[in-house]
Amino acid sequence: MTAGTLAAVDLGASSGRVMIGLVGPGQLELREVHRFPNDPIALPDGLHWDVLRIHYEMLDGLRRAGRADRELSSIGIDTWGVDYGLLDADGRLLGNPYHYRDGRTTAAAEAVHAMVPRERLYHRNGLQFMPFNTVYQLAASRGTAELRGAATLLLMPDLLAYWLSGSIGAEETNASTTGLLRVADRTWDMELLDKLDLPRSILPPLGRPGDIVGGLRPEVQAATGLAGSVRLTLVGSHDTASAVVGVPAEGRDFAYISSGTWSLVGIELDAPVLSDEGRLANFTNEQGVDGRIRYHRNVMGLWLLQESMHAWERLGSPEDLSALLDAAGRLPSGGPVIDPDDAAFLPPGDMPARIGEACRRTDQPVPTSRPALVRCILDSLALAYARTITDARRLSGRDVRVVHLVGGGSRNTLLCQLTANACRLPVVAGPVEATALGNILVQARAHGHIQGGLEALRALVRATHPLQRYEPASTR
Repeated sequence: MTAGTLAAVDLGASSGRVMIGLVGPGQLELREVHRFPNDPIALPDGLHWDVLRIHYEMLDGLRRAGRADRELSSIGIDTWGVDYGLLDADGRLLGNPYHYRDGRTTAAAEAVHAMVPRERLYHRNGLQFMPFNTVYQLAASRGTAELRGAATLLLMPDLLAYWLSGSIGAEETNASTTGLLRVADRTWDMELLDKLDLPRSILPPLGRPGDIVGGLRPEVQAATGLAGSVRLTLVGSHDTASAVVGVPAEGRDFAYISSGTWSLVGIELDAPVLSDEGRLANFTNEQGVDGRIRYHRNVMGLWLLQESMHAWERLGSPEDLSALLDAAGRLPSGGPVIDPDDAAFLPPGDMPARIGEACRRTDQPVPTSRPALVRCILDSLALAYARTITDARRLSGRDVRVVHLVGGGSRNTLLCQLTANACRLPVVAGPVEATALGNILVQARAHGHIQGGLEALRALVRATHPLQRYEPASTR
């Protein structure tokens, strides 16, 4: 085996990046070549992604990747879940994809449950209830000209892959976030589509991580300068699926927190858990790489902090995040806490005001300073993480001895320590770029640069990336 150079297009809900990975036996290096903001656009008909800008920035990043390393051989794409674009019969995009925070799906979710009760839906797709799951978005689009004119539905990573390669398909880890994939056998649930009066014909063929899709369109080669030998390779195209590959765990008795705009908190299993108890606890069973199940619950995550920072910027008094975190860390414990998953926190807007109102509703003191509000957010997230991990252990029967916190939140030392304290378990923080690493590792294995299962891939992450361990304060 020889080392290879691969590119990860890693698109999150607030920013995107293109990374280069150099991978071989005992070698795993990652370098960022392009980063850009990923901001939604509010239009008269709702909140949308600026997908053409995303595509432009992706091409720019791939151009830079090709210039940085002429040996680049493969590209993999991962994004957030649930959102999609619709193509007409000629392959043209029918409008900008909706953003999952758009509010049009509330009534649609109720209509879906009137036809297929929640408990039956859960036993079909294994998904926690989130009002923006693709099944509800599609139901909200019934009767629209856009859906009537659609020939193909492509989830966000699959849409970008189509524009790069011309290949139409749906990678299964992201497909599992739609609510339209049968959790039992990983096939599209055509019977469910019929029950909901949604068109079967728009769902594309399914693919799996490690599938080599093919080459790039000639116009993409011209725009990026990449060689004709470069291949598009399917990875865990749901960003959390790639992040879990990049968790540097040893063994199986771990919990993960993929911490970014959202926090995905749970464990990795070999089979889904479809109990009514799990449904009522709002746990999801999403597909992972190598047939694993990501059994987790979504927690609102650093969105609360991000939106608070944006609110202060809009007031003309921006804050330095590092200074805020230092000040928050000096405050005593025992302050107010909120439920991060309160639906009031889902849309963009004045997050500090909403947090204050949540404290008033629960008869707690309202944070009187910005550091106090930040401490409220982080204490609340740590407690939500601990509750979720406790529930995951109870519902699955899987023991947890260590918590791995990866993604942007792993740089937040206060959040990591508060999480260790709340969970009463050691927290291993890092790597920050677990998603890009997981993306790169699956590509590298598909092209023969490394071998082995997920445990071997994770061992390579452990051996090549610095990690920080936080012990619970009570056991020091």
